[in-house]
Amino acid sequence: MDEELGATFGKAVREARARLGLTQVEVAALLDMHPMVYSRMERGKMLPRVSTLRKVAMVLRTSTDELLGLAREGRTGAKKQSSLQRRLMTLSETLDDEKLKALVVMASALSR
Repeated sequence: MDEELGATFGKAVREARARLGLTQVEVAALLDMHPMVYSRMERGKMLPRVSTLRKVAMVLRTSTDELLGLAREGRTGAKKQSSLQRRLMTLSETLDDEKLKALVVMASALSR
């Protein structure tokens, strides 16, 4: 394994996860992988397959270029969200329709 690429990837994944306010366990669950495997990726000890790289980028809402150290610029024009808002959005993507409707009802009641 390319150690420099592993370190670059690990740092980018860790930073993207932190921006979303998620734990390693939460991201691993969203990726359907064991938390220890995800931890190895964050520590730069393991690089994912291409299909997993794509999934990591989607879950962490970033580009594969950023994860591979090819693009250092963040998204432009994106509305600034708090880490709690990003975390709620990411976790809501795992809910089925019934639970998502319940979350909307709860959020509506809280916003009054």
